[in-house]
Order: sequence, then C-alpha cells, then structure tokens
Amino acid sequence: MRRAVAPPRRRIHAVILAGGAGERFWPRSREDVPKFFLSVDGGPSLLEATVERARRFAGEVWVICGRAHARNVMRVTGIPRGRVMIEPRRRNTALAVALAATRIASEHPDAVLAVLPADHRIPDAGAFARAMRRAAAAADRADVLVTLGVRPTRAETGYGYIRLGDPAGSGFSGLHRVARFVEKPSAARARRFLQHGGHLWNAGIFVWGVRTILEEVEAHAPGVHRALAPVRRSPRGRNAPAAIERAYGRSPSLPIDVAVLEKSRRVWVLPVDFRWSDVGTWQSLAEELGVEPGRNRVLGGDVVAHEATGNLVWGDRRMIALVGVEGLAVIDTGDALLVTSLDESPEVKRVVDELRSRSRGDLT
Repeated sequence: MRRAVAPPRRRIHAVILAGGAGERFWPRSREDVPKFFLSVDGGPSLLEATVERARRFAGEVWVICGRAHARNVMRVTGIPRGRVMIEPRRRNTALAVALAATRIASEHPDAVLAVLPADHRIPDAGAFARAMRRAAAAADRADVLVTLGVRPTRAETGYGYIRLGDPAGSGFSGLHRVARFVEKPSAARARRFLQHGGHLWNAGIFVWGVRTILEEVEAHAPGVHRALAPVRRSPRGRNAPAAIERAYGRSPSLPIDVAVLEKSRRVWVLPVDFRWSDVGTWQSLAEELGVEPGRNRVLGGDVVAHEATGNLVWGDRRMIALVGVEGLAVIDTGDALLVTSLDESPEVKRVVDELRSRSRGDLT
C-alpha cells in the first residue's frame, strides 16, 4: 500500500504569473487584452479559472502582472490591491518569481509558494488541487523545489520535457528527483519519449518554500538576486514601487527554469495524469477542444461550413463561410482576420513580429 505524503505544515501562498503576451494567440490576444483574459470554452476566462483552482488549495492568492492590466485583474478576480504585485516591465519569470518570494517572505518567512501561469487550462480542478497539496507537503518537509510533470499523451514537440530520476524516497511516494530538463524535442525524439517513457511534459507549475527558492536564486541567478537588493531594503509601503522599478532596470531577463531549476540539485518532480494544456497556440487549443477530422469547433460568430471539417473558427459579427477546407484556424476580431493551418499556427508569432516592426496598431 502506498503511503500518502503528509500535509504541509505551513500556509500555502499561490502566485499567479499574468505577465505573458500570448502572441501566438493573435489576433484574439492583444497587448490591452492578453490571452489570460480570454474565455476559450464559453466559461470563465483563463485567469478566473486559474484563480478558482488556486483557492482550492492555497490560503492566500496573489497575482503579478503589468501596470496596464492590474485594474482589470482586480475587477475580474476580486483579488484585493494588496495582493496584486505590479511589474513595471517584462523581465521573464525568474525575476517575477524572486520578487514574489521576496515580497511574501517579508510577511510570511515560512510560507510555501505555489507558482502558476495565468493562462493554462486544467479541467479537473479537484485533481489539480490534490496534486498541489502533495507537492507543497514535499517542498515543505524536504526543503526542495517541486515541479509538476504531466504524463505525455502524444509526441508533442511544443513542450519542454522532464526526465525522471530516482524515486524521492521513503515518505514521498510517487515523487522523483529530476534527472534533467529537456528542451522542446524534434518529432522523432518526442516519439521516443512517448514510446519508452521516463519523460514528462514540463508544465511550468512549481511549489517551494520562499526561503528555499530565494537561496537557490542567490546561488544560481546572482544577477537577479543583486537586482532585488532595493526591494529587500525597502519597507513594505509607499517606497516599494520605486524599489521595484530599480530592480527591473537592473535584472537580467531569464526564465526561472534556465536561471535556477536546470542548475539546482534540489529539484523534484511530481508526475500527474490530469488533462493539462498551456493552450499556447491555436493548434493546441483545437486539440484541447476536440477538433479533429469530421468535427469543427466554433467558439463564436455566424459560421456556415460545407464539406469543411477539422477546423477551429472564432468569429465576430460578420458571417464566415468555409467550403472544402480542413485543418484551419479562422480567427476574426472585426479589425483583423487570421487564417492559418493548425499545423503552422505557432508561426503566428512571426506575424506579430512583422506588425511590431511596422509599428502597426493591430497589436493593442
């Protein structure tokens, strides 16, 4: 009989990272209304769903976001101003995580911190909460960094992978040490991972004690640690925004995986089986919503399809007609129309880069 991991002794604080641009979701995702504000299935927005999942296991919920989105974040989530941390500019996830840990440690130095992207889709909120409590208990008791790894269901090339290491040991049933992180693989390599096992999708969901992650940031990302010195010296209150501005002006821009997790020897992984998607592209959303040959999915608008299947359509006010086409994403926002094959939809970011180079207003 497998022994359950004991519950965490310390209060869990969930930090939701709402700083991404969601550029591969253009033209629905814009600078003013990024992807996490969107509903992709007719229900709550991705951000609202993330907050609700967090409230199932965490005693406190925080959001870190850009200044332009803070008011809307508070409006749609009900999270108070004191629990919304504002980034003056984008500096990737290492600085955001370290800032959140520094801020929370100033009030709760023994807190366990769960880090969640704002724009993932996880339909089984109960299974997710149970996994997060197990991860928090392990992080608390073993003083380690825990990441969630999703068991792959297909040979996906759009995700990073985690190679399983040895079991974590007695009292931590089901958890493993991380052997290594693997960058997004080729199709052939992804097929090998799926066939032979031992590899998980890297979900970008983490749990650790605030002291532990700050120690590891100092050891492995000294530039980020040094940049936050003004924040550590600043009392909570009116001086904090100026201190954060100075920190963001000095820090390197690094993802937390590269800055810390790939270097640390204190990283464990909890394999999970629930459905998960980062819905990072129109293709991944189509897969998540069950688009397949013989089945379209219409998220909005007036659509007529004739001998057209396997398409994802998100219309606006004008009618969209599809004839004899398959495997397309057709996304109409009134001021912009995107038509792409689902297979090539990750390349939408190139369109965004082109529009930005032309200083077009289609990104706002």
